[in-house]
Amino acid sequence: MEREDTLRRLKSIEGHVRGVSRMIEKDAYCIDVIRQVQAVQAALSKVSTKILNDHLHSCVITAIRGDDLDDRERVLKEISEVYEMASKV
Repeated sequence: MEREDTLRRLKSIEGHVRGVSRMIEKDAYCIDVIRQVQAVQAALSKVSTKILNDHLHSCVITAIRGDDLDDRERVLKEISEVYEMASKV
């Protein structure tokens, strides 16, 4: 169910991006284009947050509860890297 929801959201975003492309092709007002780009960015951010939340509640919890220290360290490093990359955007 969650996978289908994420795919549905991404398809919607894909359509929205095509709409922004059409706006550019039709020489739409710049501020209108920027607002639509911002809407796409916000939608992608929501998808990213949802995927991260799902990951934290599945893969990360499993690794932290597990006995494999290397696996535990790996997932914690991955989460740290994701936050580091997010702060650079």
